[in-house]
Amino acid sequence: MQIICISRSALTGGDDLARRLAKKLDYACLSREELIEAAVTEGIQVGKLEMAMIKPRIFGEQLDVEREHYLAFTTAYLCDRALEGRLVYHGRTGHLLLSGIDHVLKVRVVADEDQRIRRVVQELRLDRKRARRYIEEVDEDWRRWARAMYGVAWEDAAQYDMVVNLQRMSIENAASAMVSVAQLPDFQMTPASRKAMLDLRLAAKCRVALARHERTFRSKFQVRADGGVVTVTFLPQDSRYAEFIPQALAPVEGVTDLRSTMAETTILWVQERFDPASETFGEVVELATKWNAAVELVRLAPDAAPQAEAPGDAPAPEPRFSGQYNGGIEDDVEETVPDEGGVTRAVEELAAVGRSGGSRVVCGEAQELLESLDRSRSYSLVVVGDLFLEKGHAARLRMTREAQRLVSDHVTSPVVGADELKSQYFFGRRDVARLAGFLALVAVVYFLVFSNQEAVLRFVFGQWGGGTVLTKAVVAVAVFVFVPAVALAYGTAAKSLMKLIKME
Repeated sequence: MQIICISRSALTGGDDLARRLAKKLDYACLSREELIEAAVTEGIQVGKLEMAMIKPRIFGEQLDVEREHYLAFTTAYLCDRALEGRLVYHGRTGHLLLSGIDHVLKVRVVADEDQRIRRVVQELRLDRKRARRYIEEVDEDWRRWARAMYGVAWEDAAQYDMVVNLQRMSIENAASAMVSVAQLPDFQMTPASRKAMLDLRLAAKCRVALARHERTFRSKFQVRADGGVVTVTFLPQDSRYAEFIPQALAPVEGVTDLRSTMAETTILWVQERFDPASETFGEVVELATKWNAAVELVRLAPDAAPQAEAPGDAPAPEPRFSGQYNGGIEDDVEETVPDEGGVTRAVEELAAVGRSGGSRVVCGEAQELLESLDRSRSYSLVVVGDLFLEKGHAARLRMTREAQRLVSDHVTSPVVGADELKSQYFFGRRDVARLAGFLALVAVVYFLVFSNQEAVLRFVFGQWGGGTVLTKAVVAVAVFVFVPAVALAYGTAAKSLMKLIKME
């Protein structure tokens, strides 16, 4: 069930390449046009969404709900087609619908501008000037679409596993080269990537079911799935629809447990192992309670390099008989429990206090973590905890800091380390001295300024010292230093005071 996603610009030949590749590999081929047709049949207003990318002013709350419905439906549709067999999909940004699935081969197809212009002139009967403007406008529209729908730069080469330039390479040769890449073990399905796809598909189907239900279709929901456990997060203003969530999800197959959480925002917590008894867990829960936030857990597990899944079901191993009769009493065998890093217990504890935002597992390192993040989803905070536990202390600390910086560079939400939570968001002993000291400093400065207003005004307006050039320079330097210093003292005191009264 391999998936190849080809992202093509208008008139680059990417669609021809996709069809040729699918024929060579004997894969099914699915185009964006077919996907859009299925979405329109579903009743999604794709045309309005397209216009909203060009005119963002009309992208209102209801259209935002429509956007969620579109993303969920297209994700479920693409997963269904992929689970039916091996698939080549070609469109704009199909690979972004399958975020976090390792066996997806992501390809970007580009072509020379003159080559594209010639195709526009031939197919649309435009002159070269209008053809060039047409290409620029289409590319800009697609950039806006990717930014608004997924929060990423569509043309960023880092989004893809390979970039194919058809300027000097024929479609036949490009398809032959991609056949070899597609057969690499890096892009074969593994048990972990299959589970990630099934979880993504289940979450998408649940979101579609909520969009179809007559009582929940107008509400905004965030849905996560992990092995049949579905977590639905909703805003306080949609709490009146919460009682209809089980009814809406009843027809969805694969849901073994349902958890609903009311939250105004979400905190993303990334760690290798979770312990509900740890100090960090208590701090995250306390912060989520203050912010009325759900906590979404992401376990970054070491990459165990699992073997690719063989086609078909593997035969069950034959029972082994030692030849010695034991009287019918079998030896006790210790059951092997898969290591899930304490995620289950942590999610149960979060659900008990009404703060569960779901969970998922990502195998690999920092780059795999970054690729798994949903850039279109807004988090109030990203907490990066202990990672790479099998490494030595120095290497673990360095790699964790690098992962934190990488995530911080690519998401708009604030990113902090677990060791920084207490100093950043909780009022401690140091904050007492800081608050007292800066409040006293601010009070003294304000007292001196307001009690000596006449002297201050004469100094600022150059009347002190005769208004010479030297005097004006001294005034400029004094103001340049004094204003930021007072602002720093005032801001630090205000921040400590907000932490004290829990109003970050």
